Amino acid sequence: MTPPDTSADRMTGRVLVVEDDPHIRELVVLHLGLEGLEAISAGDGTDGLQKARNGAFDLIVLDVMLPGLDGITVCRAIRREQHLRDVPILMLTARREESDKVNGLESGADDYLTKPFGIREFVARVRALLRRRRSAANASAHHAPVTVSGLHVDPARRMARLNDREIELTAHEFDLLYVLASNRGIVFSRDALVQRVWGGDTHITERSVDTLVKRLRKKLEEDPAAPRYISTVWGTGYKFVDA
Repeated sequence: MTPPDTSADRMTGRVLVVEDDPHIRELVVLHLGLEGLEAISAGDGTDGLQKARNGAFDLIVLDVMLPGLDGITVCRAIRREQHLRDVPILMLTARREESDKVNGLESGADDYLTKPFGIREFVARVRALLRRRRSAANASAHHAPVTVSGLHVDPARRMARLNDREIELTAHEFDLLYVLASNRGIVFSRDALVQRVWGGDTHITERSVDTLVKRLRKKLEEDPAAPRYISTVWGTGYKFVDA
């Protein structure tokens, strides 16, 4: 693997790396360190989940195929932790099937990378996820809350409530909800949502938008098959109902 361009600005933050292959784990930790990041590692899912719960991280790199608890199970458990809901998760998978990638995204991952991967691409994905998280946090302070049909979305607090019940959302789920809810009745193409939610920084496909909408509907709708908040505009994309 070719080393990354060390002339680029160094990053800061803490990254949890959960990977059972010692060669890949050591390589990833090494290059994260070269980028200025503090990397904490775990070799199995159980240890990784424990470290995630007990620590504060800016990013989690998570392998799918792990001994003990697999990566999908760990990802879902991480997303149930209050302090980890907004932490980006980059999932590593040795499988190339579309269904495996969709399963990873549906479990709460923000991006995925298929093995074998080049270290330049890995570092680029890490940079994009960290940049996106910080940009979203900075932008949230300048956007007004939205309330519609019992749903309240507060970007400054990164909080969403439905009929006085707080909804647990990942960073990208929240961003997608706010984009749609603050532009009620406006139809967004999948490509436009990729740009608005992911910032065009990662190799996210339009299928990722469908997966994110599916996750949001499960959390928002009484009947996800007959949504009252996020509507599908066939052949185009999605819109928030014009209440």
